[in-house]
Amino acid sequence: MNESNSNKVLITGAAGMLGSQLLLAVPEGVAALGTDLREAPGVGALGVDLTDEDQVAELFREHGPFKGVIHAAAYTAVDKAEEEPELVERVNGLACGVLARASAVAGIPLVMVSTDFVFDGEASVPYEPRHPTNPLSVYGRTKLSGEQQALEFHPDGTRIVRTQWLYGPRGKHFPGTILGLLEERDHVRVVSDQIGSPTSTLELAPALWDVLLKGEPGIWHATCEGEGSWYDFACATVELSGIEDREVQPCPTEEFPRPAHRPPYSVLDCERLTALRGAPMAHWRDALKTFLGS
Repeated sequence: MNESNSNKVLITGAAGMLGSQLLLAVPEGVAALGTDLREAPGVGALGVDLTDEDQVAELFREHGPFKGVIHAAAYTAVDKAEEEPELVERVNGLACGVLARASAVAGIPLVMVSTDFVFDGEASVPYEPRHPTNPLSVYGRTKLSGEQQALEFHPDGTRIVRTQWLYGPRGKHFPGTILGLLEERDHVRVVSDQIGSPTSTLELAPALWDVLLKGEPGIWHATCEGEGSWYDFACATVELSGIEDREVQPCPTEEFPRPAHRPPYSVLDCERLTALRGAPMAHWRDALKTFLGS
């Protein structure tokens, strides 16, 4: 693969929670260009439809050459995805294929951000990258489609990075939702039978840069260390925020039925990333404490 001599990296989804943090975490000696579906002057993002091969080709021609691509753009409204599967497939599936073909022609690495929803959640130990996939929702199936297209069209340059339960300084996120609800009521009920690893974009963004610049092609898992339920996540948010007069109560998933099926257990094995970086990402409670400024 002919690597570009440019120091410029393309970041998609630059106006989103993860993409905006990637722009703030650009390593020294590297430049970044952000895109989003619509132009976002606040973060310096160009408006590009990634499902349109002509627009992507023009982007590479007019603003390249690029050193690599981190593809953080996605359709992430998990429940609404059940209502419009064709649109979600275009955004989560087709766009990955378009970017992979363009990256292959340019001879540059592509990092595609994926999800724990490619698994069915029936495991009892952390999922390794090679574990068989079995998505149970439109969101999960379309993200898997994106993985498959990226690997098919750019096998020598694609790094799939699966993560989960993201929150960060920008956009809507779970800690903010919990704290907002507790401003209006004295208790909240949160599901306690879905287990994963809450992951801060403050931790994930530098890890994605490392995978792009130092990692090998293939599938990677990247989450904060440790595991817990959404109930545990909510309790930690309240505790670390210093709130003492509000209560978080556990409840089963069946009490809050949703259109999209959630994996009951989706902890990811991140040993490959730990080996690359020489240390794991922060424990989820420590990362949450940093995020909340405690």
